[in-house]
Amino acid sequence: MLRLLLVAGSVAVALAGRSPHADFIDELVASKPSARYSNHIIEDAKLDVPGLVAKYGYPIESHEVITPDGYILTMHRIPHGRDRNNKPVRNKPVVFLMHGMMSSSADYLVIGPGNAIGYVLAEEGYDVWLANARGNFYSRRHTTLDPNDRSNQNFWRFSWDEIGNIDLPACLSYIERVTGQTRYHYIGHSQGGTSFLVLNSLHPEYNKKFISFQAMAPAAFFEHNSHSIYSNLAPYIHILEPAAFALGRGEIFGSREFIEWFALNMCTVGSIFEPMCSSIVVSATSDYFNQTMIPLFLGHAPAGASIRQFTHYGQGINHHTFRRFDHNPITNRLIYGSRIPPDYDLNLVTAPTYIYYSVNDASTNYKDVRILVDRLPNVKGSFLMDSPTFDHLDFIWGSGVRHRLYNKMIGLMRNAERNAF
Repeated sequence: MLRLLLVAGSVAVALAGRSPHADFIDELVASKPSARYSNHIIEDAKLDVPGLVAKYGYPIESHEVITPDGYILTMHRIPHGRDRNNKPVRNKPVVFLMHGMMSSSADYLVIGPGNAIGYVLAEEGYDVWLANARGNFYSRRHTTLDPNDRSNQNFWRFSWDEIGNIDLPACLSYIERVTGQTRYHYIGHSQGGTSFLVLNSLHPEYNKKFISFQAMAPAAFFEHNSHSIYSNLAPYIHILEPAAFALGRGEIFGSREFIEWFALNMCTVGSIFEPMCSSIVVSATSDYFNQTMIPLFLGHAPAGASIRQFTHYGQGINHHTFRRFDHNPITNRLIYGSRIPPDYDLNLVTAPTYIYYSVNDASTNYKDVRILVDRLPNVKGSFLMDSPTFDHLDFIWGSGVRHRLYNKMIGLMRNAERNAF
C-alpha cells in the first residue's frame, strides 16, 4: 500500500511546519536577548524540512510509504537543482540518503545550499531522496499503533534491524515505482550505514541494485569503543530497555519532555546512569564545528529514536559482535531458530563500497571501521579523513565538508556509474 503526497516548492513555505524543537529555539532566543544569533539561522532552526528546502528555492516533495508492518514513513525528495540541472528530467540518476540514529533527513540539509550534500547532489544532476527511519519526527506514525500511548509501547519495539530489514526495502521499492529507476546510489551516515549492512545481508538480492554504497563513519563493530556514553550505557542494557518500556518510555530523546523527564528521574546523584548523564555534555573538539550554528542543529536534532536502537548497539559493545537483536533465548529460537541471534553475514554485502572515516571519531572508532573494511568483500576504497580533529558529526555538519569530502565522493559516484552501465 503506497501513497504519494506532492508538496510543490512554490507553495511549500505556506504549508511549512515547525522543526522538532522549534519551541525550544523560541525559548532560547527569548532567554538570551543579547545573544547575536543570525536571523536566518534562527529561522532555519524553526522550519521543518519542506519549509527549509522551499525557503532556498529548491523543489521539494514529501512522499509517504507504509511498511508491511504498518509504519508510515516520510521521504523528502529534491528532484532537481535550483541553479544547475534545474529542469525536471526523466531517468535522472537516483541517490538515496539515510540518516544516523536520533536524526532525520534534515541532517543532509541544515548547513545550507552550496554546502549540505542534499543540495549539492541536486545541483550535480541527481534525483535526491532523503529517508526518515521509523520513529523519528517525520515517521512517527502507524496504521494501528499510537506512539504516544504509554500503556502500549508496541510502536517502539524496533531496532535498526527493522529499519534495514523492513523500512529500506519499502522505501526503495517505492522509489523504483515513482522514478522507473532500478539502480541507485546509497549514502549513509553512522546508523545509516548500519541499516545498509542489515538490508544487504538479509536481502542479498538488493546488492545488484546499488551502483555504490557511500558510507560515512558506518557503525557496525565496537571492539575499540571509546565513547563515554556508550561505555557507561552498555553494562546496563539488560535492565534499561525493560525499565523504559515499563515506564511507558520506549521513545528516547524524541522530545524536550522526554529529555527533562530523563534528567529529573534518571540523572540523580547515585543513579547508575549518573556517569552517562554527565558524559552527555558534549565538547566540540573539531576544528570544523561552527559554534554559531548550534541553534540550527538543536532545532532539528535529536529527532527521536527507540530505546531498542540503543540497546542493540549496546549488545554489540558487550559481545563484540555485529548480529541480530538478542530478545531472549525463547524468543530468539522462535524468530531465528537458535538461542543466540545469528551474525549478519557481511560476505553477502557485495555492493561496491566506499568508506570514509576519521581518527577523532569517538562514536565509530577508526579501528572498528577498519575491521568492517576487512570483512566486506567489495570495498572499492576506504578513505581516512585528512585531519586529526575531524569528528563524527563533521561528516554532515562540518564547516567546509563539501571541499574536504563531498566533491571527492561525487567523483567516485560518477566513476562507479561509468563502470556500472
